[in-house]
Amino acid sequence: MGELKVTCDPEEVGFDSGRLRRIDAHFASYVDDGRLPGWLVLVARRGEIAHLSTYGTRDMASGAPVETDTLFRIYSMSKPITSVAAMMLYEEGALELTDPISRFIPSFADMRVYEKGMAVRPVTRPATEPVRLWHLLTHTAGLVYGFQHVSVVDEIYRNAGFNRGLPGDLDLAEVVDRWAALPLLFEPGSQWNYSVATDVLGRVVEVVSGQSLDRFLAERIFDPLAMTDTGFSISADKADRMASLYTADPNGRATLLDMGDSALRQPRALSGGGGLISSAADYHRFTQMLSRGGELDGVRLLSPRTVAYMTRNHLPGGADLEQFGRPVFAEVSYAGVGFGLGFAVVQDAAKHKALASEGEYNWGGAASTTFWVDPAEQVTVVFLTQLTPSNAHPIRPQLRQLVYQALVD
Repeated sequence: MGELKVTCDPEEVGFDSGRLRRIDAHFASYVDDGRLPGWLVLVARRGEIAHLSTYGTRDMASGAPVETDTLFRIYSMSKPITSVAAMMLYEEGALELTDPISRFIPSFADMRVYEKGMAVRPVTRPATEPVRLWHLLTHTAGLVYGFQHVSVVDEIYRNAGFNRGLPGDLDLAEVVDRWAALPLLFEPGSQWNYSVATDVLGRVVEVVSGQSLDRFLAERIFDPLAMTDTGFSISADKADRMASLYTADPNGRATLLDMGDSALRQPRALSGGGGLISSAADYHRFTQMLSRGGELDGVRLLSPRTVAYMTRNHLPGGADLEQFGRPVFAEVSYAGVGFGLGFAVVQDAAKHKALASEGEYNWGGAASTTFWVDPAEQVTVVFLTQLTPSNAHPIRPQLRQLVYQALVD
């Protein structure tokens, strides 16, 4: 689609150029003092890119800079893409949101719920409600992530070999069947808990479509949207564009996590919940498709009504994540934020204590990446870096306030 670049004067779309530069100055300090290796930020309004900047390095050892075509591990920013894939099949009548997923994955037919006891000898009971497709899309299935270290069921997952990432010796079907043999954290639909649900959803996409997840995403989403750099691995000719991954040390400084050449190898288990690599240009196109109601450049993936339905709060009774959810990180506020079908949704910006619009939808990734779409202001933002964990620094709330203080029309 050509070089990624600014496409308008910021003032033409209601931004103050000087105020936008505050974003760069603020996050440059993160690089200068060693908290981040480097970053890219893209701010668009009404489909035009008003601000695009990079700073720092994609690899601190070599000094190679972050560039507009740098490739990043987007981790959980994969989830909205997989959710769109499932809803494309929904629009074709291939599945219903109320379908028990045992219709597609038989191992989920007789789930059990954790009641009490230690991880080595848990006491469980039969689930009275089946895990349904809606539960996967909203993270209300009762599934967990082993790395969260919050519940006994998290420990059960770790004991079964599921901590971070998916085991390299299993394919997605085998991984999902192993999860089905583990107890649920709660009765499906009764609470919200961030989990492997979207990975299970990716397996549903495979079963329903008759295609592997990578092939479905390529043929139905990436190729039509000209997302030429997005996939579960990269080709050797793109290796020098790949950003290195870092973690925050006890002092908050970026320290290399050596991933070797893992980005060059297609994983056996394709993680729809966290396995994709992408670029700013590609993810910008994905956000533009969403902001335009499911269509971009004459290619329609979803209807406007489906996108609107996905990006409203689906938690029972209009509850927010603080009321209905189990927190991913205890220090992060989820007040005023609901959850739709693959996205967090801002319901009450005042309650959330954040400068935002009601109806904004968003999500982020484990390496401190984030995006949001604001239908009210017609604003989309993509921020890419490579630092784990994502709560090491308050990047996301600071980015939001810096973007909106620059909107002056």
